[in-house]
Amino acid sequence: MTFEDVKIIAPAESPNTDGIHVGRSDGIKIINSFISTGDDCVSVGDGMKNLLVERVTCGPGHGISIGSLGRYSHEENVSGIKIINCTLQETDNGLRIKTWPSAACTTTASDIHFENILLKNVSNPILIDQEYCPWNQCNKQVRTKHAL
Repeated sequence: MTFEDVKIIAPAESPNTDGIHVGRSDGIKIINSFISTGDDCVSVGDGMKNLLVERVTCGPGHGISIGSLGRYSHEENVSGIKIINCTLQETDNGLRIKTWPSAACTTTASDIHFENILLKNVSNPILIDQEYCPWNQCNKQVRTKHAL
């Protein structure tokens, strides 16, 4: 499936307004588009494989996010993500990977490529957050294995 020449606009102060959310899919392309929302421009959920995001302009908002991952026990791995020739402007974050602490599963995110990204007035250009915990909805205790 290809999304091309898409324009999405929502007020910058609107909560939970991801522009495009993809997950549990293979081979999606988002190209030559403009996304301005109050949340993630592009949000990548679990199970996403072989995603291409190319020539996309984002902002304002939260940038492009992979995750959050690890909150639920049935999540699938993420792989083959390419973010190429994109512009992020006036965003809180540029490129972000989010995982929950004390993850309920061993979901992995691999084969991720960020290439030729232009950042304009971005607070956190690249953010890897392994303790993503919005609104304190998680258990930050470290899981340990106990011998029997």
